Amino acid sequence: MQKKIKKRVTVLNRGTHKTFLMKKVNYFLISFSIFALLNACNQPVKEMKPPVIPLRDFFKNPEKTGFKISPDGKYFSYLAPLNNRMNIYVQKIGKDFVTRITNEIDRDIRIYFWANENRILFLKDIGGDENFKLFGVNIDGSNFKVLTDFEGVMTQIIDKLEDIPEEIIIGLNKRNPEIFDAYRLNIVTGEMNIIAENPGNIVGWLADHNGKLRVAITSDGVNKSILYRETEQDEFKAVLTTSFKESVSPFFFTFDNKNVYASSNLGRDKSAIVEFALAQGKEINLIYQNPDFDVSDLSYSRKRKVLKYASYTSWKREKHFFDDETKQLFEKLGKSIGKYEIEIQAYNKNEDKYIIRTYSDRSLGAYYLYDINTGKLEKITDVGPWLNEDDLAEMKPVKYQSRDGLTIHGYLTLPKGVQAKNLPVVINVHGGPWHRDVWGYNPEVQFLVNRGFAVLQMNFRGSTGYGKKFWEASFKQWGRAMQDDVTDGVNWLIEQEIADKDRIAIYGGSYGGYVTLAGLTFTPEIYACGVDYVGISSMFTFMKSIPPYWKPFLDMIYEMVGDPVKDSLMLAEVSPALHADKIKVPLFIAQGANDPRVNKEESDQMVQALKDRGIDVEYLVKENEGHGFRNEENRFEFYEAMEKFLKKHIGTNNDRMIE
Repeated sequence: MQKKIKKRVTVLNRGTHKTFLMKKVNYFLISFSIFALLNACNQPVKEMKPPVIPLRDFFKNPEKTGFKISPDGKYFSYLAPLNNRMNIYVQKIGKDFVTRITNEIDRDIRIYFWANENRILFLKDIGGDENFKLFGVNIDGSNFKVLTDFEGVMTQIIDKLEDIPEEIIIGLNKRNPEIFDAYRLNIVTGEMNIIAENPGNIVGWLADHNGKLRVAITSDGVNKSILYRETEQDEFKAVLTTSFKESVSPFFFTFDNKNVYASSNLGRDKSAIVEFALAQGKEINLIYQNPDFDVSDLSYSRKRKVLKYASYTSWKREKHFFDDETKQLFEKLGKSIGKYEIEIQAYNKNEDKYIIRTYSDRSLGAYYLYDINTGKLEKITDVGPWLNEDDLAEMKPVKYQSRDGLTIHGYLTLPKGVQAKNLPVVINVHGGPWHRDVWGYNPEVQFLVNRGFAVLQMNFRGSTGYGKKFWEASFKQWGRAMQDDVTDGVNWLIEQEIADKDRIAIYGGSYGGYVTLAGLTFTPEIYACGVDYVGISSMFTFMKSIPPYWKPFLDMIYEMVGDPVKDSLMLAEVSPALHADKIKVPLFIAQGANDPRVNKEESDQMVQALKDRGIDVEYLVKENEGHGFRNEENRFEFYEAMEKFLKKHIGTNNDRMIE
């Protein structure tokens, strides 16, 4: 009996032990699977390399863009190609029939607007000379008229006079090429009358909500004044004079037409939105300020007579709302549209029909028509449907310290599907220089990243939006501290082990072209090659060749950049053309023959200096372009040449260039 019991116990114990072992194995397998899953989740997912996107997909004209809506809300208009040139088309809302109302074949139309319910106006220059002429055409294509057909004269739009259907106020420099007089123009007949003659120092005009010209801005080159008059029959009188470093810049009149809303940095570092009393010549109300960034814009409802929002740019564009109705509109649109940024592009006079534009850093976005009365949101078109945003790269905000302690903000865009280490890099420097890079879709950046390059853009000192001190830190610092900020960004990328120090190129347009030339000249050890696009090469020839209408600002330019006489030694030190012997690496230069801002001589003299020394320099000149290439075929030629140049001199990790 005891033996049987013992045997039974043994069997039971063996069974229990086997069951326990099986449970341990299962537990181990389950635990291992969970651990492996968790570990995998904690590992960065390696992105697939996107396909090589055809170059022309980045730089070709959109199928449709530039949508606007008629004042009565019955039609929308847009720009679309005709023989590769952007022209104006009109379509009745809810109908399929489209009317093309222009036939421009030499140059794109880029600036146009509805003047009234039946007539559209547009500006166009000749070959990039920036002497814009004003044209008018009815929405059925009839009564096409050149309204300002003057040789060598630029047309400015002072006020569209939304409540006066057949008139606008324009500025013309036909009496004196250095200054603009104000004219009232009948947009149907072309009849024009001067309403304010510029005494020689007025650089801006402002009309009230009734279309009366009552504010003028003057400059003696260094000091800026606001002039005011109660009626158009009165004389202008100065109500405020400040240095150009401190200013009040009016946006529009208050709704009672007594004061103005303005951007002001008087007594503050960051520009704020204020109400400025014209009769007293002082700020009377602080509307909005941001502690970190300049507030750059102000939107209002003409119908409801309320302020809607103020705008500023941190790492991307942001809004501060004053009006609940507008805030709720953006919130509602945001829920419907989703992940994209939203801007209101246009609306009708009754403010119940809107053209909405979406965008992101990886998408050209889409246009929508929104009807407030019905709540209907209807997509009109995608702007670049041939681009798959999943194949494009994120534009990420970054910051680093300059050698003298400034925080420099910028954007870093990395190629997808490769490790962010020892990459070939293109330093892409913005123009201006008193401008800035912003977050959003950039065809140059996406093209370069798709080819395997990392792209760094930096808002060096002087870039706008960061306050007065940051701006003033750029004065007389071309080729010096401003250049150091760019160099410090390159070194930061190398320290982060993102950049391959032997494969760094620099590229920029206008002032960015100057930085390219200065980088190759003054820090030749850093860059393997450079691309200069309509860039300045000599401070002396540049200042001699500026457009005549820049001359009222010449003393200010001397204070910000340098005086060719008083600061001649300093300007000589920072003029790349005078130090071309220091350039050791290949350079590609592109230039528009009709450029009024950076004369062709700037590129000619640099090319000649390099050729004289046997330096490899490629030179592309387009006879029908100005300050940058606008015609589609010229853009293609430029970027195709750039692609081959970069492949030859810095290559890529994955050989993604198209032969």
